[in-house]
Amino acid sequence: MTGMERLSLRVSEMINHPIAQLRRSVTIHKLDTDGDREWEEVMGVLSETDELDMTINDDGTITLKWEMVADEYRQVEADEFEPEEEPVPF
Repeated sequence: MTGMERLSLRVSEMINHPIAQLRRSVTIHKLDTDGDREWEEVMGVLSETDELDMTINDDGTITLKWEMVADEYRQVEADEFEPEEEPVPF
């Protein structure tokens, strides 16, 4: 596994963590094992993602925030408001 693959997987896991998904935000940080080139490339991809709001913090960490996507609204709405099954008349 390359350094780029390892970093991308780590960031993806942080973003997809249940707590991050609930809060719709995550703070990521560069590890000593992350190469500068790989870090810049991954941060570049994230900064170009329209759905993400990226903030560079004073301590060098990056905070990503996002809003609920319309599909998520529909899924919750469908799950919460499913019609009750009517009893069979016979």
